[in-house]
Amino acid sequence: MAKRERVVRMSVELPLWRALTAYRALTMVYAVLIFVAARDDFERPWVAVGYLAFLAVWTLATLPKVANAAACTRRFLVVDLTVALTGIMLTPLADDHAQLMDGPTLPTIWTAGSVLAYAIKGGWRWAGFASSLVAVANIIERGQPSRDTLHNVLLVWVASIAIGYVVEVARASERTLARALEIEAATRERERLARDIHDSVLQVLAMVQRRGTAIGGEAAELGRMAGEQEVALRTLVAGGLVPGSRVSEDETQGAIVRIVEEAEEPDDDSPRDLRTLLAPHAGSRVTLSEPGAPVLLPKPTAKELAAAVSAALDNVRRHAGDDAQAWILVEDWPDEVIVTVRDDGPGIPEGRLAQAEGEGRLGVTLSIRGRLRDIGGTAELISVPGQGTEVELKVPRGKAGSR
Repeated sequence: MAKRERVVRMSVELPLWRALTAYRALTMVYAVLIFVAARDDFERPWVAVGYLAFLAVWTLATLPKVANAAACTRRFLVVDLTVALTGIMLTPLADDHAQLMDGPTLPTIWTAGSVLAYAIKGGWRWAGFASSLVAVANIIERGQPSRDTLHNVLLVWVASIAIGYVVEVARASERTLARALEIEAATRERERLARDIHDSVLQVLAMVQRRGTAIGGEAAELGRMAGEQEVALRTLVAGGLVPGSRVSEDETQGAIVRIVEEAEEPDDDSPRDLRTLLAPHAGSRVTLSEPGAPVLLPKPTAKELAAAVSAALDNVRRHAGDDAQAWILVEDWPDEVIVTVRDDGPGIPEGRLAQAEGEGRLGVTLSIRGRLRDIGGTAELISVPGQGTEVELKVPRGKAGSR
């Protein structure tokens, strides 16, 4: 089967950087419009014109710098904050009455964009540092700050720290989610391999152990070794993790989970007739009862359902003996497909399934129930000691094929 790598990108920061980019551009335009509306009130308008011209060029030229965390370097943050602080301190030079009238500074609310860049990049501590410098600059610029000035300074300080803290929490949650996806992908890959191993290698080793013990002599020693290898392999399958995915962190795109999945065969995805997949099981000891019309299911669903039936028949041969009789009944209903596997063996003693699972024997758990769970179905096992065992496999048509 071909393999493909599915990349899942998770980043709560990217929308914040995009919002900051738009905020800087819009507030730059706002600062220019404020000056144009009140240009006659400036004693030295050329100071304001020079600074705002530089601010416009700086804002447009540095938009790529606030596109993501990787581009927003510490050096840029320092220079950007310096531009904002310089504009605050130049305000009295451009307008002598700015201190008395408690009017806006030259960069106005553009300054908050510099502080927010600190918050998104470095969290609440960086935000507190930047907003404190802005607060000091505003107080010095006003000389005798009014209540409105102190209110605005405090608002920027609290808001930037809060945003920085939220960003830190979001990053931690992002890493936790990425790790959870990694574990889920590895677990699903382990279960898939465990089912395949159980349906092939483990069954062969168990058969060699039984036949070797029955034959005796050197074959008995071979059977004993096969039994030891079976136990070791079951333990490895039950406890080992398969590296089905890997997690990395990219400052430009957030946490990235690369999940290696099994790709479906690309050549033919047409529905499969379940009857043709179950027909090879029919024989002198297995009776197959099926509808007269095709039982069409999506290809992945049909294959998994047939594999679960095969696993159930393997359990019959293993636990009920080669002479046990088994029956397969296929029922095709409008809303679901039901396949029942029944045998006339001795049945399963109460508590045996839990004991087997504890010993690492995962035939029913993985090869049957695990397969049905993956395709949205259910598996129910009914066993009465002395009266055989019945396994009922149900696949709702509305969920068939969803994995």
